[in-house]
Amino acid sequence: MLVIVSFVPGCGEQVGKKLVPEIDLGTTIGSLTEVFTVQFIAVEGYGVVGGLRGTGSPECPPQIRAYLKQYILSQLPKGEIDVDKFISSPNTAVVRVRGMMPAAATRNQYFDVMVSALPGTTSLEGGWLYEADLKAAGSFGLATRVLAKVEGPVFMDTIGASDTDKRIGYILAGGRSLEEYTITLALRQPDYLVARRIGNVLNARFDSLTAKAVTPDVIELRVPAEYGRQEQRFISIVRATYLGETPEITAERINTYARRLAVGEDKDASEVALEAIGRGSLGKLAILLNSSNEEVRLRAARCMLNLGNDEGLETLRSITTDERSDYRIEALEAITAAANRNDAAAISRSLLRDNDFDVRLTAYEELRKLDDIAIARKLIAGNFFLEQITQATHKEIFVSRSGQPRIVLFGAPIYCLDNVFVQSADGEITIDVPAGQRHVSLIRKVPKRPDVIKLKSSFELSDIIQTLCEEPIVEEGSGARPGLNVSYADAIALLKQMCEQGAVKAQFRAGPLPKTD
Repeated sequence: MLVIVSFVPGCGEQVGKKLVPEIDLGTTIGSLTEVFTVQFIAVEGYGVVGGLRGTGSPECPPQIRAYLKQYILSQLPKGEIDVDKFISSPNTAVVRVRGMMPAAATRNQYFDVMVSALPGTTSLEGGWLYEADLKAAGSFGLATRVLAKVEGPVFMDTIGASDTDKRIGYILAGGRSLEEYTITLALRQPDYLVARRIGNVLNARFDSLTAKAVTPDVIELRVPAEYGRQEQRFISIVRATYLGETPEITAERINTYARRLAVGEDKDASEVALEAIGRGSLGKLAILLNSSNEEVRLRAARCMLNLGNDEGLETLRSITTDERSDYRIEALEAITAAANRNDAAAISRSLLRDNDFDVRLTAYEELRKLDDIAIARKLIAGNFFLEQITQATHKEIFVSRSGQPRIVLFGAPIYCLDNVFVQSADGEITIDVPAGQRHVSLIRKVPKRPDVIKLKSSFELSDIIQTLCEEPIVEEGSGARPGLNVSYADAIALLKQMCEQGAVKAQFRAGPLPKTD
């Protein structure tokens, strides 16, 4: 491979006042191909929400009604249901379903979905979306390809704003992808020899199953295990990988990108280029661990860790514990993505006691990915997780409003005080603890009936949540206790009230709403 030195005025890198000539470092895969992948694929469909309290509507455009009738009948034995009557019931509503499915999804990967009622329906509150098909946005009909399925309880945000539109809701983590989607490289100039060469280079750099040339202009990629949680980074590394290699040109590439990482402006591209080169970069990266620039130290250490070298782990650990650093979360995410599981878990656990909530939350999220024992988890009524973290010192209640529904008790156990009276917005659910009472009274009125259900709970918040939300009927001998069957949305609204009224001495925090557009 030729190394061409350019002496054209104005070209090259500026280091101080000295102009360093640019060197032709060779041909990258990214210069020859287009990478066909996006982070998300827009999907949509139509479905039916049931379990409403007379707030549904029979209104439905003929084309959509015909589609739903065919779909429902295809799922059920003939004669089991009067489909027209089902769709037209005031207790059901036809909805448009939309979501953004991860493009690099694995089979059965879950994602959030938005449901919006068609005209006529007044509220989807308390409803359940029956299973529906999701297809590429813009396609419609039974014959089009199904990319995902969706079903689940309708979540309505009642804690973020007072003017919630009850005709719109979310199915949190209700979408489920049906296929694995590959990443595709497309050669700008079809050439089977070049396609095979690209495949060979990538398979040598990662593993033998990473790339496959399927046609003269298409190479299919599989994300290797070490980048299983860093798909976008893997794509960037593929783009930055060089096709030709000699010891001399590789050394020149390493020197060039190490210099650019140390003093250049595009540090991200330099870091990725060094990682794409591979373990040969480790020597220069180790030197950069001593840089006075914290961003350089972070990037060098992260790159080394991704290359299977733990020498940068202590650098990343020190960044996570420096309360003055702007890179603490990046450093923690780098550790949990590539470090030894025990090291990642130990560092994350120590940060559960940090003074910064964002750091504490990130540590929890990373421990959750690791399925660490620091998080005690219980599935409540099959709808959401109740998670407790005893190692945290700050008393906080975190509730998710995207992804898997979950209530997280930081600093568990957390207790309710006495002399408390909290009621849901519709007056159906009451939490009552008169002064001096030795238990918590949980009361639920049955809609449109005079019945009132009363249960008792201890003062421990986890017990209160379970008694509120568990199903009212349990199997005999299961050891489970009956509950009031309160929805996840209603439960977190009650928790927010309890915190605001001082009934619980904990900070209430809510995660962001789903991004479904």
